[in-house]
Amino acid sequence: MNPLRALIMAASRNEAVHHLVATAPISRDVVKRFVAGESTRDAVEVVRNLGLPVTLDYLGEDTTDKAQAEKTVQAYLELLDALHAAGLAENAEVSVKLSAVGQALDESLALTNASRICAAAEQCRTTVTLDMEDHTTTDSTLRVLHELRRTWPWVGAVVQTYLHRTLDDCEALAGPGSRVRLVKGAYAEPPEVAIQDPHEVDLNYVRCANVLLAGEGYPMFATHDPRLIEIIGERARWYDKTEFEYQMLYGIRPEEQRRLGTRVYVPYGEQWYGYLMRRLAERPANVTFFLRSLASRS
Repeated sequence: MNPLRALIMAASRNEAVHHLVATAPISRDVVKRFVAGESTRDAVEVVRNLGLPVTLDYLGEDTTDKAQAEKTVQAYLELLDALHAAGLAENAEVSVKLSAVGQALDESLALTNASRICAAAEQCRTTVTLDMEDHTTTDSTLRVLHELRRTWPWVGAVVQTYLHRTLDDCEALAGPGSRVRLVKGAYAEPPEVAIQDPHEVDLNYVRCANVLLAGEGYPMFATHDPRLIEIIGERARWYDKTEFEYQMLYGIRPEEQRRLGTRVYVPYGEQWYGYLMRRLAERPANVTFFLRSLASRS
């Protein structure tokens, strides 16, 4: 792993660093570049101002308490109602981490809670995508996805190209009507399960993209890499594939987002610190911006 990335991931678990970032006077302004506030109202306002398709993530994961899992479900239900009331739901789906709705407690609980969110999304005429997390949860997440798709075949999957298994997962998920988001991956994973060389991760991204573009599903390519974006466009023309989309994270390359008409991944909520650290680790070029901002004011 890149030493800077390893350092950032270590910082994500350090309470002292967490306190420093959370209490620094400038931090809130910096965080706003990447996180759409802490409340439902904040998230809806960002969606309204963006004017682009979005997928919203209520931040939180590794829930080990049923009450916290229920709080997360209620946050999504409130968000979906608010999007519907604002006339924004059609272009605003939600992304859900199963760990935030009870996966670590009981897979069946996560399935039940995710089903409640899917039912609400259906009522609001939008969709849900299940975020993928570290490799220890991959099989469980795909099992829950399979069960959800029995009722809601539009539930989206996420696959991570740094995992050795992902090309096979793409083959399995590339069927008719299947929505699949392709990402590189942002968790620290051992070499037994994950590719360590960034160049090889990129090559696997292209291999997986080819499988999804050749398939009958709806690919969603989450990347900020100009080279990969160009390659995907070329491969889409090769496969004569017109039904696909690009996705990017909120706050990164906003001009390119508008040019491409990407779907924007918009996180919000009180538990923003872990998310922010993973984003910095995933794209260390953001660290310079963040540290300069922290140091420039007090």
